Amino acid sequence: MLIIAIVVLGVFAGWLANLILGGGLFPDDWVRLFLAGVIGSFVGGLLVSLLAGDGLALRPSGIIGSIVGAVIVLAVWNAVADRR
Repeated sequence: MLIIAIVVLGVFAGWLANLILGGGLFPDDWVRLFLAGVIGSFVGGLLVSLLAGDGLALRPSGIIGSIVGAVIVLAVWNAVADRR
């Protein structure tokens, strides 16, 4: 059940990161947002949850970390794509 929650949160985090970075409500590339959200969710959410002492449970600290991680991953992805 935790894996499903992480994937759903990752998709939401990717969409929200796109919105924060100015990509709009209806993005063209959902696969990129999904991957950025899931990677950001694993990295940022797990790191913040463990640092906050929440463990692997789904808590607000992990959700905030997931969104921040997705913003960072998507910003790096956009910067690399722009260089090409």
